[in-house]
Amino acid sequence: MFDPTVFDNLKVGFENHLYDLDNLAGQIRITGRTDRLELSVMGREFAVLFALTGNDGIQAEIRLVAPLKELAAEILEIPGKTPGCELSVRFLLEVEDPASQCEQIRQVVERIWQPDIPPVQTLSFVYGTEPAVYRNTVEIRFARQIDEEQMGDIPELVRHVLLTLTELGPMTQNRQG
Repeated sequence: MFDPTVFDNLKVGFENHLYDLDNLAGQIRITGRTDRLELSVMGREFAVLFALTGNDGIQAEIRLVAPLKELAAEILEIPGKTPGCELSVRFLLEVEDPASQCEQIRQVVERIWQPDIPPVQTLSFVYGTEPAVYRNTVEIRFARQIDEEQMGDIPELVRHVLLTLTELGPMTQNRQG
């Protein structure tokens, strides 16, 4: 019989909560999903991309990663090893004035999340477009791995994501589609 891993259980926990917010509550709209076995490193990756209903100008992505060493430790039941997953949250939005908007974004993210590791903002743009619009990927990483002990924290984590989407929403260009 299949014995689900920590990764599988956390993935289902996030899926259930997020799909309920999409299908039942109508609060978010899921726009993308990744469920990958990464053969090059023999790891697992799961991500859900979503936006608040009515504002596609900013999206959030919750990402779980289980490296090979974590999966192997769990499957092989290696003594003294507590398997877990890496968790990160990303926000994807467009900015026109990075000098001021990125600082505002940093302040909002740090106030809501109070992260141990500072959020990283990565800007990109299409060369030759005028005026330049920058794609900003704001990533929050967590200092420790998570496991099934944090399953009850999923609703609170998602509330933080929704609050961040709500507060950053007015800064975005509300482009539909």
